[in-house]
Amino acid sequence: MERLSSAAVLPDSFIGARDDIFMQFGLIWNLIKAPLIVPLLNLGVVLCLIMAVIIFAERLYMGIVIVLVHLFGRKPEKRYKWEPMKDDVELGSSTHPMVLVQIPMFNEREVYQLSIGAVCGLSWPSDRLIIQVLDDSTDTTIKAMVERECQRWASKGINIRYEIRDNRTGYKSGALKEGLNRNYVKNCDYVAIFDADFQPEPDFLCRTIPFFIHNSNIALVQARWRFVNSNECMMTRLQEMSLDYHFTVEQEVGSSTHAFFGFNGTAGVWRIAAINEAGGWKDRTTVEDMDLAVRASLKGWKFVYLGDLQVKSELPSTFKAYRHQQHRWSCGPANLFRKMVLDIMRNKKVSVWQKFHVIYSFFFVRKIIAHINAFFFYCIVLPATVLVPEVTVPKWGGVYIPTIITLLNAVGTPRSAHLLVFWILFENVMSLHRTKATIIGLLEGSSVNEWIVTEKLGDILKNKVGAKAPRKFRFRIGERLHLTELAVGCYLFFCGCYDVLFGKNNYFIFFYIQALAFFIMGFGYVGTFVPTS
Repeated sequence: MERLSSAAVLPDSFIGARDDIFMQFGLIWNLIKAPLIVPLLNLGVVLCLIMAVIIFAERLYMGIVIVLVHLFGRKPEKRYKWEPMKDDVELGSSTHPMVLVQIPMFNEREVYQLSIGAVCGLSWPSDRLIIQVLDDSTDTTIKAMVERECQRWASKGINIRYEIRDNRTGYKSGALKEGLNRNYVKNCDYVAIFDADFQPEPDFLCRTIPFFIHNSNIALVQARWRFVNSNECMMTRLQEMSLDYHFTVEQEVGSSTHAFFGFNGTAGVWRIAAINEAGGWKDRTTVEDMDLAVRASLKGWKFVYLGDLQVKSELPSTFKAYRHQQHRWSCGPANLFRKMVLDIMRNKKVSVWQKFHVIYSFFFVRKIIAHINAFFFYCIVLPATVLVPEVTVPKWGGVYIPTIITLLNAVGTPRSAHLLVFWILFENVMSLHRTKATIIGLLEGSSVNEWIVTEKLGDILKNKVGAKAPRKFRFRIGERLHLTELAVGCYLFFCGCYDVLFGKNNYFIFFYIQALAFFIMGFGYVGTFVPTS
């Protein structure tokens, strides 16, 4: 076969410009734009608009439910039977059920005393309470410190057990599961779980256990998180906004409408019989708490969320810790959805409406679409329309719906309403990692079960205020320089410049500001910097 010349395949103008790389690129772009780029981008716009409408409808629905809940005063104490615990002179403490409290921890040098001290201060008969400190620490020094703390409280008459394992199989779920298998736990009816940085108030059990005693169908009572370090830096303030919306709206709506929501993994009490009936703790995903909650709900158990019962906790204040946490929180639910969607559809014990709520609202909209749309629409597709003027985004999809969704989010944290713009920019950057993690979870990628414990700082910064600053700063590219964020930032900056020169929509203002946010986080200038010495 005769060899085809370049002239037979490419137009004359292309051959004449082969020495000019920019002109060649422009000619290739013009060749593929109409038949390939425009249809693909149009499809991307349509899909993103559909997802935006779905998210908007979900947020609006939840907003209406919250308004109705407050108008009609549908508090848990009114929806379920609840009576305060009473002391019986004749029966003594036997009127109180046996309660197990588990504190899983892993190298928690800075915070282990906080949780142990708070749990040991719970108002509950000492002979009806067992405290388990499940220490998976690999640092022998920290292990010794935690063990001494447990011995100190035991010497005061507290029934506290220090438990360790030979390995970390199953990570947190493995530790919780092994803790429940101890012989001395067999007489316990309920188990409360607190992560190492959580500090419950003394009346925590007195406010939660009565729901179980008077309502045999309740499996879980979940409390709200209150953040002790929300004012530490801008990043913790923005995290507080997202999590406050989750607790104020999402958890409340799930509890009020379907008696179902995702267990937050801590600051909650479980009926041990419900855990056993659901199949116990499993380590097949990085969200063992959500896994157990979904399986228990499919058995017909009900959940209660107490928004006015708050437990002090700590937000991750370093960008590295926050990224690891968000990877786990985004990858795990997507992977669990993949594993359980068929089981949910085949279930016979719950109504079709509840199955629809779990599959569509809980998983599909909140755990998958919300992440993917935030990144692809605002950071990829919308900027691309500037480069391809043949494709347009209607204002209702690019401006009005996002604005309403953002305003609805401000309900959770009114004191931070003035930070909404910063919250949008921050969430768009984080959507990059959440989207990546979601896709890994759906496709079961190599890091689908990556488990890195979220670093807690406690009072480490206060303790180092007076310390002499290190003379040399050890700059590590992997820790402070994030190339993916920088690449997206460059893309947005380029689209902004192109819009200034050739565009008509004035999107460049948003592109420049969002690019700046990507650059700031890409260079690691966000969150708290912890001195290395």
